[in-house]
Amino acid sequence: KNGTIINPVHHQHEKGDVVIEDGKIVSLGGIADVPGAEVYDAEGFFVTPGLIDMHVHLREPGQEAKEDIHTGTQAAAAGGITHVVTMANTKPVIDNMAVLRAVQKRVEEDGVVKVSIIGSVSKGLKGEQLSEMGDLSAAGAVAFSDDGHYVENANFMRRAMEYAGQLGKMIIDHAEDMTMCGDGFMNEGIISYQMGVAGRPAVGEDIAVSRDLLLSQLTGCHIHIAHVSSAKAVELIRDAKKKGIDSTEVTAQHLYFTDDYLKNYESAFKMAPPIRTEKDRQALINGLLDGTIDAIMTDHAPHADEEKDVPFNCAPNGIAGLETSLASTLTVLYHTGKMSIDRIVELMAVNPAKLLHISGGVLEEEGTADITVIDPDKEWV
Repeated sequence: KNGTIINPVHHQHEKGDVVIEDGKIVSLGGIADVPGAEVYDAEGFFVTPGLIDMHVHLREPGQEAKEDIHTGTQAAAAGGITHVVTMANTKPVIDNMAVLRAVQKRVEEDGVVKVSIIGSVSKGLKGEQLSEMGDLSAAGAVAFSDDGHYVENANFMRRAMEYAGQLGKMIIDHAEDMTMCGDGFMNEGIISYQMGVAGRPAVGEDIAVSRDLLLSQLTGCHIHIAHVSSAKAVELIRDAKKKGIDSTEVTAQHLYFTDDYLKNYESAFKMAPPIRTEKDRQALINGLLDGTIDAIMTDHAPHADEEKDVPFNCAPNGIAGLETSLASTLTVLYHTGKMSIDRIVELMAVNPAKLLHISGGVLEEEGTADITVIDPDKEWV
């Protein structure tokens, strides 16, 4: 009762009540009086479609020391996310139907929120042989990605796009040319020079983005640029969007942090692509504001403490973001007055559902009660 319903698909922004029975929305809006009902007072809170994180690494199978499906989906629920989409770079890789079905079974047994699964582009993420794309698609894979690895061979990427396009699936692209970025540990720039740390230059991302946007135009396959981080890449995607065959996403941490946070060799902020400069951060925010960037997600990639608690250059890339992505986004965009809560819900629920053709992102009478309640002023450490 008494919450502000934020439902962008139906242009709904109004204070009202939501009645839920047996997992379904019975009524949406207005004042409801249901004798005997359990009442949750949402005064001062936003009632939105369940948030969707379209880029997560749940680490299972094979890397349960970092996280498993149960703890990962618990983290999602704690962050207001009711649906996560998990990447294929597990051990073994999700490159065939047997592994995908095994993950689906684990989700049924231990998942706290909904989980969709992305299949790999190549077998073993090696960029040499195509994964079993047809079988993966038939078994429920919602997209294909070798995330964590850049597909170096341009002709192989072209063939992968052609197959994915025939299956009506998009390819989610980790765009970093590793011939330029593979030996780096953070953004290449003034901070990395001061620290004496080899950098990953933004131009390595820009080159990779350019190539795959061109391949997308050639093949007609929808390319989705993962975790965009450079100002130039945003510009390239903005121009390509006029042709209507690409989309992109940004992580909450790239909106919040800059490479200043690494000055003390803090491995918690080490990720790929790296957090970059304030100029890049502002370009990412502007890309959201003008519609160039379609979604905010986490690239949630946790590691065991002992893996991160090592010298900076030895630490793996990755940051855990499921519990804090909404708070970070509200801090950077909502509380600064840059963006309405309605637009944030579009970026964190509506658009991910549309891009991946999955259910969610909307509240409807007789629809599933997939709901997030947000206290926009809650602070915690």
